[in-house]
Amino acid sequence: MPIFTRPSRSTARSVPRRRSRTLIAGLAASLTLGLAGCGDAGPEDEIVVAIVANPQMQDAISLQEEFERQHPDVDVRFVSLPENEARAKITASVATGGGEFDVVMISNYETPSWAENGWIENLQPYIDRTEGYDDEDFISSIREALSRDGDMYSVPFYGESSFLVYNKEMFAEAGVTMPEKPAWPEIREIAAELDDPDAGVSGICLRGLAGWGEVMAPLTTVMNTYGGGWFDAEGNPTLTSPETTAAVQDYVSLVQEHGQAGPATSGYGDCITLYSQGQTAMWYDATAMVSTIEDPKSSTVAGKNGYVPAPTMDTDSAGWLYTWSLAIPSTSDRKDAAWDFVSWMTDKEYIRLVGENIGWERVPPGSRYSTYEIPEYQDVSEAYARPTLEAMNAATQENSFAYDPRYAGIQFVAIPEFQDLGTRVGQQISAAIAGQVSVEEALEQSQGYAEDVALVYQRQGEE
Repeated sequence: MPIFTRPSRSTARSVPRRRSRTLIAGLAASLTLGLAGCGDAGPEDEIVVAIVANPQMQDAISLQEEFERQHPDVDVRFVSLPENEARAKITASVATGGGEFDVVMISNYETPSWAENGWIENLQPYIDRTEGYDDEDFISSIREALSRDGDMYSVPFYGESSFLVYNKEMFAEAGVTMPEKPAWPEIREIAAELDDPDAGVSGICLRGLAGWGEVMAPLTTVMNTYGGGWFDAEGNPTLTSPETTAAVQDYVSLVQEHGQAGPATSGYGDCITLYSQGQTAMWYDATAMVSTIEDPKSSTVAGKNGYVPAPTMDTDSAGWLYTWSLAIPSTSDRKDAAWDFVSWMTDKEYIRLVGENIGWERVPPGSRYSTYEIPEYQDVSEAYARPTLEAMNAATQENSFAYDPRYAGIQFVAIPEFQDLGTRVGQQISAAIAGQVSVEEALEQSQGYAEDVALVYQRQGEE
């Protein structure tokens, strides 16, 4: 009897309110003091927006004056935090009804369950009465991932899958050819050939920083394509299976032997800096990277990059599907002003605003079809527009797993327990990358964590 079953669209990824509240209770208590400074009452027209400190979000902060020019009665105060910290603080605030934030940046992991729990507003009524907003223009897989019963509960700022980028100049100088659809053993061989520590260049950059949204995001796709994963079709943990073990061992040894210096503390932001400064030959990560590495004002490798699908092993594809989106907590007292900001930051016109004021390379990718019809964006995105859309379209459960895992999510498991489980497993993997424990020890400990989660569902099935 499967423990995890993929629900129908109308209830996809919904979770019981009682269990998810219990899971975050300890987290909320530990973060209360950290949030206190964010809860100071401001003027009636001030909204507090909690976002992740990624490059595209920093662009939004830089354009803040344009929003306030259009909405002179609304002041915006940003709380911008690194990904792991932002996830923890936003979850603690929203799940406990803290009311610190009027707008929060979340993803397709949180949106369905938070909508079910009543923690965030149904945005469809706001969308329907906002002339020209055009929610049908959102890329369909992203729109569905942020909807419940056909209504959107968060709206995408950008969407992404994952692919592998490589420095074409380095490859040409070394006489190396990138396969059109590489497998992980081929990537290891190429990384070994291009690895040049004396020149300050690594063969590849891979995330190693602990966190379910850091190292576990790319690593989970590797586990999937090797035929492993988090749980099997019956809901039994598979973190010590031969397939999962092989995937993790290959990932860890690859980044240890041919990856960047200090890989255990390298996250998305670190890899984007290393790659854009020509300090690594390859990088497997989010397709949203293009907004930075193709920006000639901040990247030394702009225009020098090639893109291929996520490396595979035993599956047709291995990319993920993810979106950073904006939601309005149900506790906000300034919902109309919050929607004014949310709609501004996710509208077609915002795309143009970024392109015309910052650069067309910097526009948030993967959210709207119309972005790929803008002539100026077509010109700068010729190398990566098609690979981005192809990766997003290929990111399905059927293409990405060697078996039917019976749970939703590709680079995550869409159950409320995963945020804690993924964080704890990520700590073990990061420790293995640092050489503090063996891969086998890390996975044995991780298997125990996953068995505790599986036991919860087994008991529910017996009730």
